[in-house]
Amino acid sequence: MPQQALPISQYSQLLSDKQQKLSALLAPFGTPPIEVFASEPQHYRMRAEFRIWHDHNEIYHIMFDPQTRQRYRVDQFPVTSRLINRMMQAILPLLQPEPLLAHKLFQLDYLSTTSGKIIVSLLYHKKLDEAWLQKAEALRRQLQQQGFDLQLIGRASKQKMVLEQDYIDEVLTINGRDYTYRQVENSFTQPNAGINVKMIEWALSCTQGSQGDLLELYCGNGNFSVALAQNFRNVLATEIAKPSVAAAQFNIAENRIDNLQIIRMSAEEFTQAINGVRTFNRLRGIDLNAYQCETILVDPPRAGLDEETVKMVQQYPRILYISCNPHTLCDNLQILCQSHRIERAALFDQFPYTEHMESAVWLVKR
Repeated sequence: MPQQALPISQYSQLLSDKQQKLSALLAPFGTPPIEVFASEPQHYRMRAEFRIWHDHNEIYHIMFDPQTRQRYRVDQFPVTSRLINRMMQAILPLLQPEPLLAHKLFQLDYLSTTSGKIIVSLLYHKKLDEAWLQKAEALRRQLQQQGFDLQLIGRASKQKMVLEQDYIDEVLTINGRDYTYRQVENSFTQPNAGINVKMIEWALSCTQGSQGDLLELYCGNGNFSVALAQNFRNVLATEIAKPSVAAAQFNIAENRIDNLQIIRMSAEEFTQAINGVRTFNRLRGIDLNAYQCETILVDPPRAGLDEETVKMVQQYPRILYISCNPHTLCDNLQILCQSHRIERAALFDQFPYTEHMESAVWLVKR
């Protein structure tokens, strides 16, 4: 199947269609006109995964058609950053003549930044050994000589071989200020860097002039909370994934944020803790009563907020809800809008040319 160029000429219409769909979904909740934030029409995605196909002595990237499940060759991918595209062209000719590197290689994962750094992860159906490591180090040197600021990682069953480090540092300019964000391989990061900046700036505008403290659930690497800390007296944030918590701690220090504390807990656990249902050793030395959180930020997974967390969220005067699934957002709004009204709503086109919608609502207590 031949590769298809992006339908850039249709982008505005496709985005308008999404706006209409989201407006219809949110209409029952008395939502004001939706603010729409467009993506760059190409080279917007900062990470990608490709299967590797072995055809005699040649290897190349492939993807699968979502409808037919037929594989097709991918030499360039205009969805992803220019840096990923350059790396796709550069790495395969170096892998191909090296049996130790090419044999049983089945996937390449790319994570890039707008600041020119990239991680390439090589995934194998075989055990990796010292001989593989030596060849991988030579590969990395060759790519560095071509000008790539590269981290290289090998993965196999129960194995992870890191040649130097398993993270890269992104720099995002938000309202004129540069913020450093550590991004860890195989951990969640916002895929569309340009839209991510617009999301953070929108959240800053919603919360400008806020009173009291901020509570954030599902904070990841501190993507929102690091920048939002300027709008609050203190920020308390929760995240369950260890690599993301470690990255968040680095980001707090690197960006000189002195009023933000991260707790490694799930949203469900935090709800139990704040309701007095359970006590947690991880909260030892942290006085939850010292925080006067009048604003809560939630950025849940596609399943939305569970029933108990929705009830807990309702207790806060102001709610900033970032959603990657407008249907579960609407499910949660059935309850939240009993106590709050939607003051602002936004559509962020994180995933152009797809049905996926990233949206956000700013709710204020009635």
